Amino acid sequence: MIDQVNDPLPSPQKKKSMNWLIFALMTVACWGLYGIFLHAGQVEMQDKELGRYKAFLFVGIAYFITAVVAPLVVLLVKGTEGAWSMPSKGMWLSLFAGILGAAGAFCVLLAMASGAKGGMSPAVVAISVMSIIFCGAPLVNAIVSIWMDRPEGGLAAIPWQFLCGILIAALGGFMVVKFKPAGSPGSPPRKPGIEAPAKE
Repeated sequence: MIDQVNDPLPSPQKKKSMNWLIFALMTVACWGLYGIFLHAGQVEMQDKELGRYKAFLFVGIAYFITAVVAPLVVLLVKGTEGAWSMPSKGMWLSLFAGILGAAGAFCVLLAMASGAKGGMSPAVVAISVMSIIFCGAPLVNAIVSIWMDRPEGGLAAIPWQFLCGILIAALGGFMVVKFKPAGSPGSPPRKPGIEAPAKE
C-alpha cells in the first residue's frame, strides 16, 4: 500500500496592509497643522523680540514628552533582554537626525518671524513657509537617498517619471512664493509716540 502524501494547500496570500498610508496621512495632518499653530503660539507670546524663543521652548518640552518619555515607557514596559542594547552608530545617527529635526523646527520659527516683520499676513506667512518646506524637503530626501544608496546602473537607471516629479515639486515651490496671496496686512510695529509735557 502506497501512502499518499497530500500536498499542503497553498497558503492564502496576505492582504497588503495599508497602515503605512494611514500613518503617512496622519503625519501630513500633524506637520500641516504644526506650522500654523507654531506661528500662532509665537504671536500669542506677545513678545516681538523673544517670542520665537519662548515658543521654541515649549516645542522642546513637547518633544521631550513625545520623544523621550514615551519611548522610555515603551522600553520599560517591553522589558525584553535586548531592549536596552543600543549600538553606538545607531545612537549617533539618531542623535544627528534629532538635531536636524530640532534645527529645522527652529528655522521654521525664524522664517515666520522674518515674514511677519516684513509685513506679511500671518496666514500668508504660514502658507508660504510650510509650502516651501513640503516642496523642498522631499527633493532633499530624494537626492540624498539616491546619493547614499545609488541604484544599480547608475543615474541612467532612474525612471524619467521620478526626475519629472522632482522638477514639478521644485516648480510648485517657486509658484507658491511667486504667486502667494496678499492676505490682510500684517500689524506694523508701533512707533513710540511723543508724549506732550504734563501741564503744571
